[in-house]
Amino acid sequence: MEQQFDAILTGSDSPVEGIVTQVNYDDYGHCWDFKSIDGTLRLVIARDENGMWIRVAGTEPYLSGWVDELAEHISKQ
Repeated sequence: MEQQFDAILTGSDSPVEGIVTQVNYDDYGHCWDFKSIDGTLRLVIARDENGMWIRVAGTEPYLSGWVDELAEHISKQ
């Protein structure tokens, strides 16, 4: 069963509400995929070989701080 939860990221103008789903993505394997409710933002993150969270896919432009913010939401689950 896939894990899924609601999350809110801090946008430049207003908060961005979305749903985070655990997925397997290309060569990265276990990833987390954030999709905004309004369909304007997608952010896929995974841990690199050093255990650091990195962005592996998503829409442009994006705020680099979203990677850390999404990782924080994941760690609370």
